[in-house]
Amino acid sequence: MSDLMLKTAVATKVRVNNWKNTTVAAVRRRTGDEGQTAVEYLGIIAVVVAIVLAITGTSIGTTIMTKITGLINQVGG
Repeated sequence: MSDLMLKTAVATKVRVNNWKNTTVAAVRRRTGDEGQTAVEYLGIIAVVVAIVLAITGTSIGTTIMTKITGLINQVGG
């Protein structure tokens, strides 16, 4: 085997091994993340409920509905 082929083969093996090691490390880091917890989901639900209550309990909901209905009538009419 010539020097050039040997150097190329060694360089390729080193690069493939480095790529494999960094890929395995990235996958291992990612598996530690277990996703959303129940507390986070409850927080999101609480925010959505607060927004819905704010819209339905005040005149903001009526104002928004009136404006959307007006825009729909403009497009359709």
